[in-house]
Amino acid sequence: MTSASVPASVLRLSGQLLLGDRLIPGEVTFGERIEVIRPAEGVPDQLILPGFVDTHVHGGGGGDTMDGPEGIRQLAQEHARHGTTTLLPTTITSPWPQVMAALQGVRAVMAAGGVPGGADVAGVHLEGPFLSPQRLGAQPPYALDPTPELIGEVLASGVVRAVTLAPERPGALEAALRLAEAGVRIGVGHTCADSATVEQFLQAVQAAGGRTAATHLFNAMGGIEGRAPGIPGALMADPHAFLEVILDGIHVHPTSFRLARAAAPERVMLITDAMRAAGLGDGESELGGQKVVVCQGEARLESGALAGSVLTMDRALHGAVQAGVSLPEASRMLSLVPARSLGLMDRGALETGLRADLVVLNRDLQVQAVYVAGQPVSGIGAEADLKTS
Repeated sequence: MTSASVPASVLRLSGQLLLGDRLIPGEVTFGERIEVIRPAEGVPDQLILPGFVDTHVHGGGGGDTMDGPEGIRQLAQEHARHGTTTLLPTTITSPWPQVMAALQGVRAVMAAGGVPGGADVAGVHLEGPFLSPQRLGAQPPYALDPTPELIGEVLASGVVRAVTLAPERPGALEAALRLAEAGVRIGVGHTCADSATVEQFLQAVQAAGGRTAATHLFNAMGGIEGRAPGIPGALMADPHAFLEVILDGIHVHPTSFRLARAAAPERVMLITDAMRAAGLGDGESELGGQKVVVCQGEARLESGALAGSVLTMDRALHGAVQAGVSLPEASRMLSLVPARSLGLMDRGALETGLRADLVVLNRDLQVQAVYVAGQPVSGIGAEADLKTS
């Protein structure tokens, strides 16, 4: 699905193309999909990367997933301006009718052909309400057990692509297996389970052919000790689980990030976990009906608990490179790895035949242009070196 109703023109971009592990001077020709990639000389001094894939984003630009179609459009447009070309609007724990209304809002946006000028909405990340009441973090207190009836409603919506579950909740494994059979990525998060329970849960889902992940690794899941590896230890030790990380300099210590990279090469993926205040600067905001104050880029509830982030994916890329990650590896963390975690095989890299989801950056990693399935995103600084044919 493209983010606009009109076909993409045939366009050419030239610069330093990120192909695999190397930057190569070249030119890419594309419409809705990438048609030709070829070497070229004398190209502009700009970087062309695959567009970013954010599997966990609540809001941005004043909009929130729980607002319905208009909020979803706002957040998709805001994050597209920061290089995100695919995202999963993410729910928050709320009374069940509100959760279902949010799913229907995403369904309406997708049925209408997506968001003009915004990131591709590839489905929903259902982060609440199947969480532990003892590990809600900034989530409101409406946690529920994942009963067969509720899971049936989730699947009937037809839009859920990722879910977060606390494995210790009654019915969690049965729900996970049913969701995994439908192609939904199963995330472990907001949980008090011990490491053995998490290991068994992951192995059962994977044995059934399901994809597994950590929901914002290290956050709302306790820590690691030598005789008690905990939830993060179980997730990092699993050879197949993908690991969401909020790399905003607030949620995860740099050493913890290095540990995740070392334990799970090619399985770490960066997310924003952004709330509606992303892109709006400091001030008062809201999350799940709760007052949030953003101060110097840090979002907290009145209780002092962290309330998601105001991160954008371009800043996450910058943070990874600052932490010593090579640009090719950092790019994979934002594009290829999250796409594969969702089973999206048509995006995440610069390859012929894949969707023309592209982000153009200058040498300071500032976004200059973005293309979603070949369609340019407006409202982004300088124009990229572009020729229409």
